[in-house]
Amino acid sequence: MKSNGSVAPRLLGAALIVLTSGMVGYFAYRARVARDAVVPAIPAAARPQAPANEPAGPAKKVVPDSLPDITLADRDGKPTKLASFGGRPLMVNFWATWCAPCRREIPLLNKISVERKAQHVEIVGIAVDFREDVLKYVQKVPLKYPLLIGEEDGLAAAEAFGMGMAFPFSVFVDSQNRILTVKIGELHEDEANFAFDRLRDIDNGVLTRQAAQAMVADAFRQMAADRAKNESAESTKANN
Repeated sequence: MKSNGSVAPRLLGAALIVLTSGMVGYFAYRARVARDAVVPAIPAAARPQAPANEPAGPAKKVVPDSLPDITLADRDGKPTKLASFGGRPLMVNFWATWCAPCRREIPLLNKISVERKAQHVEIVGIAVDFREDVLKYVQKVPLKYPLLIGEEDGLAAAEAFGMGMAFPFSVFVDSQNRILTVKIGELHEDEANFAFDRLRDIDNGVLTRQAAQAMVADAFRQMAADRAKNESAESTKANN
C-alpha cells in the first residue's frame, strides 16, 4: 500500500499540468478570437451615449481619438514619452516574447521601417513582458525601430489604447497624433501598406481622417476575408 507522502507529489504535479494546459489554451483562444480583427478609432462625438434616464453601467473601454500620454522605459532604461515619436506617420506595435504572431511580425516591421523612410514613418514597439526576457530576445532578433518595455506599466499602456492582452495589436497614428485605426492580431504587409498610404493621404489633404478610417476598415475586412478564403482553398487542396 502506497503512503500519502508518495501520492501528494503526484497530485501536485497533475494539478500543475492541468493549470499550465489551461493557461496555454486560454491564450490560444484569445489569439484566435483576436485574429484579423479591426477596431477603428471612434470619434467622441460619434460614440453612443446612454439615455439620461438610464443608470450608468460600467465604463466601456474605447479607442481614444489621439495618442495617449504614455511613458515607458527604452532599451537603456530611460523613461521615454510615446508622444516624442509623434508628429509623423506612426505605428505603435504592442507585443510580447511569448506571443508567436508577435514574433512573426518583427521581420515585416523591420522591412517597413526601411521602406517607408521617405514618408518619415516611425514604428515603435512596446513589449509588454519581463524586461530581461525582452532584452535577451532582441539580442537574437534585432529590431530596426525604437523599443519601449513595460511590465505592469506596459499593460496600463495597452489599456490606455482601449486594449488589453489581445497581443499583438498595432495602432496607426497620423502626423497630428490622431489615431486612424487599431489592428488586433497579426499584421500583414497589405494591411500595413494600405494604412500607411492612407496616413499619407491624410497628411497631403487628399482624405479626411474620417474618410480614411472608413476606407481602412472596409479594406481590412476584405483582406481578412480573402486570406480566409485562400487558406481554406489551400487546406482543401492539401487534403485532396
